[in-house]
Amino acid sequence: MAESPQSLHILAIHAHPDDIEFQCAGTLLRLRAKGHKISVATMTPGDCGSAEMNQDEIADVRRGEAAAAAKILEAKYTCLEYRDLSIVFDNDSRRRMAEFLRRTKPDIILTASPVDYMHDHEITSMLVRDACFNASVPNYRTRQWDPATPATKIPYLYYVDAVEGTDHFGNRHPVDFVVDVTEQFETKIAALACHASQRNWLRQQHGMDEYLDACRRWSEKRGTEVGAEHGEGFRQYKGHPHPADNILLELLGEPGT
Repeated sequence: MAESPQSLHILAIHAHPDDIEFQCAGTLLRLRAKGHKISVATMTPGDCGSAEMNQDEIADVRRGEAAAAAKILEAKYTCLEYRDLSIVFDNDSRRRMAEFLRRTKPDIILTASPVDYMHDHEITSMLVRDACFNASVPNYRTRQWDPATPATKIPYLYYVDAVEGTDHFGNRHPVDFVVDVTEQFETKIAALACHASQRNWLRQQHGMDEYLDACRRWSEKRGTEVGAEHGEGFRQYKGHPHPADNILLELLGEPGT
């Protein structure tokens, strides 16, 4: 699908391969259908997600699965090559994230919830929020090879749902609004199904053999909040100096909540 003359660049970035498909692929599909440019990025290649393969082997598999899923979404895929269970909030990581945003120049970012079940998700959220500001500061040096020029604006920032929609204490995770993704849901599931190795890992490590069904159940719960079969929830970061108007709903043609 061709991009419209007024197309914006929407970047979805989360910790691991499959997180984006699980949490916001339906919304990305809606935005792509309207002619906007979509990019997806994972912090890691999922290198700890196997009990049989070593880290390099499973990383190769999961990069391939992520690329296949991105193709369904008509999106460009990038792995930032951090490592599973080793995403940390330090100056090197902050500089790397700022460099990535300077190079990709997103108008809108969808990223991990700041409160979630594991630190890889939460630190990803922190690094992205941090880089949204830092990337625009001219004197902030990323110390990368052939560094990009500073960003000219601060992007819109949205957080996706936490896994299973709960906080650390099992309380329902609040969202600002829910996007109806009923028409996009089967394509979303097809993209999620590309991550076959993740399903195998969850079955072995956590005793879960309901990978796709879990996604279906949660999207149905969010959907009921807006009278739809399937939905995806979001919160918008509105702290200074981020833009606070809800451009995501505007682009989707949805009423505000």
